[in-house]
Amino acid sequence: MNAPPTHRTLALEGMTVDTRDERLVDDVSITLERGEVVALVGASGSGKSLSCAAALDALPSGTIKRAGQVHLDGMPIAASLLRGRVVASIMQNPRSAFNPVRTLKSHFDETLKALGVARKARGPRSRQAMLDAGLEEPERLLKLYPFEMSGGMLQRTMIALALASEAPFLFADEPTTDLDVIHQRDILDLLADLRTRFGLGLLLITHDMGVVARLADRVLVMDQGRLVESAPVETLFERPQHVVTRALVEAHLALYPHRQAPS
Repeated sequence: MNAPPTHRTLALEGMTVDTRDERLVDDVSITLERGEVVALVGASGSGKSLSCAAALDALPSGTIKRAGQVHLDGMPIAASLLRGRVVASIMQNPRSAFNPVRTLKSHFDETLKALGVARKARGPRSRQAMLDAGLEEPERLLKLYPFEMSGGMLQRTMIALALASEAPFLFADEPTTDLDVIHQRDILDLLADLRTRFGLGLLLITHDMGVVARLADRVLVMDQGRLVESAPVETLFERPQHVVTRALVEAHLALYPHRQAPS
């Protein structure tokens, strides 16, 4: 992977999403630097995933982007130029992201073809991305179908697809939710390593404060479609301000009774 060094800052500005009857995301702005991990946290339904989907023009049916603009290094950029080229995405359920009747090689070929990568370059780039994602024997694995791989291997393959795009920013939506604790640890270690090696800017969408503590530099907290708190990760855990933030931190610390929740 050799992401373009000129792309340094991605800014989502004023993202607003409605249904016909309700506002789901209200004027959400997020800035992400290369080499930084920003965690976007909140309860289910708080608008985390919708905010990111709005930036990529990938909203689900029945929702409408009312406002919002994305800037790359201070210049506006269309969502069609963001997806896959500037921002790659990984999701929480890797099995839903792969066509079960197509080999992994065909998934890589399709992705790289859509990005304009020459045919002769697709194989080498696919194999290198799989190695970068911790998948050994890429030649053998590329011949497999998704149902022949474990959930952890499929999640690594999804990360490899993101790396193959050479996008400098990565949106990771609950990337460990469907994995057991061993594979969760391995995927978090991998994401931390990739941030360091490639200078990826990582927007981590999660409700798991353990994941936040492990990876994040900064934390943004959402509630009912709005951003309600922003802080460096250490500050947020030690001195949460908003009632929602306090509830998230206290719920996390309750799993570790030897640690005292903030007063």
